Amino acid sequence: QVQLVESGGGLVQAGGSLRLSCAASGRTFSRGTMGWFRQAPGKEREFVAVIAWSWTGSSTYYADSVKGRFAISRDNAKNTVYLQMNTLKPEDTAVYYCAAGPRYYSAYDDQRSYDYWGQGTQVTVSS
Repeated sequence: QVQLVESGGGLVQAGGSLRLSCAASGRTFSRGTMGWFRQAPGKEREFVAVIAWSWTGSSTYYADSVKGRFAISRDNAKNTVYLQMNTLKPEDTAVYYCAAGPRYYSAYDDQRSYDYWGQGTQVTVSS
């Protein structure tokens, strides 16, 4: 049984930082795609960032709203993906979900591409 378990969410002031972690168990995603989506109250779930395996090394993709502020990374030995979030803004407030799949997805920003999801972790940024 595959499980994705997120951690690291919390309450932070605007301009602060948080680091989210997502640990996978039940299968390895070292040659797949792992990433983050988020859902704010009253809004649809949206793409944040993903990291995908490729023959030339990992590729990373970001939503325009987080480029330059967020950084995604992975530790294949731990089957874990991280999201370092800096210069947080109130509009970053959302439940953040980890997503994973066993291959590369051209539609990496489409949540329908992913086979596995975590339960979510709340990030609240106060102004």
